[in-house]
Amino acid sequence: MNISPEEKKLIKKAVGLISKSKRILFVTGAGISADSGLPTYRGVGGLYNNRNTKNGIPIEQALSGEFINSRPDISWSYISQIEKKCRGTIPNRAHLVIAWLEKIGKKICVFTQNIDSFHQQAGSSKVIDIHGDIHKLKCVSCDWHLKVKDYRKIKIFPPPCPKCGAYLRPDVIFFGETLPIDKLERFQRELSKGFDLYLAVGTTAVFPYILEPLLHAKRTGMPLIEINPGCTNLSSIADIKISMGASSFFKLIENEIKKQA
Repeated sequence: MNISPEEKKLIKKAVGLISKSKRILFVTGAGISADSGLPTYRGVGGLYNNRNTKNGIPIEQALSGEFINSRPDISWSYISQIEKKCRGTIPNRAHLVIAWLEKIGKKICVFTQNIDSFHQQAGSSKVIDIHGDIHKLKCVSCDWHLKVKDYRKIKIFPPPCPKCGAYLRPDVIFFGETLPIDKLERFQRELSKGFDLYLAVGTTAVFPYILEPLLHAKRTGMPLIEINPGCTNLSSIADIKISMGASSFFKLIENEIKKQA
């Protein structure tokens, strides 16, 4: 890996901040899972790349709360495509190093937009998956729910609820749906305790509820690090901007911290 002298300085500074911080918030988006081979809805390597679905509607409409309620067969056909693309993938070095930082004594909170459950699989214990988990299913009418490894055993879309006969849906937030109050309240409790360091990893932070806690870091004078190959809403305000992929960055962080031990 070719790293410029300027990048080495930034990484060294980031290592120093992570090493001395006791409470760290990680805000993560799709970019952190890119090295695991997960596709995004759009963008480079995305499933749809600015095209409409085969039904002639935008993917944001097919995966909306309105469609899962009125045409669950259409929503399920596309959410199952995404799940199939995710099948067989595993957490990468970025997820594993964040979990490792917790194991060596850091108080870590992960606030993620991702629905892949990689942070939990990697071993992080305090994860707020604000958009849900694609592996969890719930009934739209009763309290029946289940966690599944994958969707291969589902033969009918939408699958019927075995308890009441209604249909099941993934326990994720579809476009246009309200964020879960319990998770937002839990996140606010964590923010109220304060963090020594904030890291934004693989997120463009376009949603206000993602951007706001990172702006909070600036208001309270706490350092903010951004890890993202591209420029985002955060790039101009981050104290340290690392233009690298998440997995490569965290591999370096792990190696440097181990050298100090």
